[in-house]
Amino acid sequence: MKTPLKLTTVLAALCAFAIASTNLLAQNITLPAPQKTGGMPLMEALAKRSTARNFDAARDLTPLQISNLLWSAFGINRDDGKRTAPSASNRQECDLYVLLKTGAYLYDAKTNTLTLVVAGDQREIGGTQPFVKNAPVTILIVADTSRVGKETAGEDAGFISQNMYLYCASEGLATGVRASVNRDQIAKVLSLKPAQWVALAQSAGYEPKKQ
Repeated sequence: MKTPLKLTTVLAALCAFAIASTNLLAQNITLPAPQKTGGMPLMEALAKRSTARNFDAARDLTPLQISNLLWSAFGINRDDGKRTAPSASNRQECDLYVLLKTGAYLYDAKTNTLTLVVAGDQREIGGTQPFVKNAPVTILIVADTSRVGKETAGEDAGFISQNMYLYCASEGLATGVRASVNRDQIAKVLSLKPAQWVALAQSAGYEPKKQ
């Protein structure tokens, strides 16, 4: 007995929906535990700290490097939930949105995971300069201004940025921070709330090999 055409179409649509839903859930990324020991001595890292504006588009960071970068930036380093960077009255008003080739994600420091916000390559929203498309990772530091004012949030974002600079110097990576971003475009793509303000964007990766 043949299955009616309409029923077959419905079943196919349901299967496609189920597969799409499963794939969407699977796109959340569980990061490896960050390495909290080793690395370059602090004074050497400070000596090597610099800003880069060119990145090797063909060379990605490993999941462990991304985990280390995010933990260094604003990860949890104490049992009471406090972070690697200070924030006013421990408000922890800043969130880190991570732009990768596979999509835009929100960093969850408690579970060390990246929660998918928008699928697909969204790296171009990470800045107004052409090089942002080549950087394998861009971190958007987004502050909730309903919790603190922009001036204070900007200071807290600066602490987070400097942590990323020091990690990248220690790891031999290139990095560069900027405030020149299209905030309206980012807010639209990431569905940010009105109180969420993009304080800074910072890319990380490898510098192109010298010819």
